[in-house]
Amino acid sequence: MKYFMVGFMGCGKTTWGRKLAAKLGYEFIDLDHVLEAKAGMSIAEYFSSFGEDAFRKLESQVLKETDYPENTVVSTGGGLPCFFDHMDWMNANGKTLYIKLSPKTLADRLENSKTIRPVLQGKKGDELVEFITGKLAEREGFYLQASNIVEGIDMSVEKLEEALGGY
Repeated sequence: MKYFMVGFMGCGKTTWGRKLAAKLGYEFIDLDHVLEAKAGMSIAEYFSSFGEDAFRKLESQVLKETDYPENTVVSTGGGLPCFFDHMDWMNANGKTLYIKLSPKTLADRLENSKTIRPVLQGKKGDELVEFITGKLAEREGFYLQASNIVEGIDMSVEKLEEALGGY
């Protein structure tokens, strides 16, 4: 089985994806890392060099052309589910798991994150919460197409397994 982790940046897709894969004895793939390897540069560099449209096209190619082992947990980029037919594609090729968090919780996490996120440059405090609230309003319709939804507060591997129906 392939499990695709979806949700807003900072919700824990990579962290919890790794933990779930370890618990299940599955492979773990971070699509952002696959994309960076393919592009030969960081996502931030790619974004600033080629723009969002080119990035989204490359991201789509990486999603659909990556060779996934049979039992894999895949962490996706926060925007990936919201473009092209990605949610349909992931739901057809595995199970999707949306890690849901409030804008305030996401803002708190992202403000303290060491990862460079081009779309958040210079945003802090209330401005960051407002930005995330708006983006989440745009994206949540896509995230909610996930076959499984789990509240990201008090997350545990057991909670993920339960959301997946005991896998």
